[in-house]
Amino acid sequence: MSDALAVDEYIASAPPEARAMLEELRGIIGRVAPDAVEAISYQVPTFKLFGGLVGFGYGKGHCSLYVMSSTLLDRFQDDLQGYDTSKGTVRFRFGTPIPVDLVERLVLARVDENEAGAVQTLRR
Repeated sequence: MSDALAVDEYIASAPPEARAMLEELRGIIGRVAPDAVEAISYQVPTFKLFGGLVGFGYGKGHCSLYVMSSTLLDRFQDDLQGYDTSKGTVRFRFGTPIPVDLVERLVLARVDENEAGAVQTLRR
């Protein structure tokens, strides 16, 4: 099975109230990081670009964006006021709009982090 089909199956298996949000997150990430490759990693859809970029998924009552960075959310703490967060995760409640601009900026910041890490690796 291709990775894109596996992501399709993940979304199809999600509760109905999560599916549109998951598709929206997938679309935003794909637009912002068009060179990233979709995969399933740790049982959730993940985009990879110079390593793990971001993932997304769902839980009870929410969809999540996993930024795969222990420090990234600290830089966006003012923008994340009002959102449920934990280390490396932002949760969006079912039935609320996805903050497209915020997700785009988080994904772009992760692209920058991963590219910088790849450059550092090449310089060694």
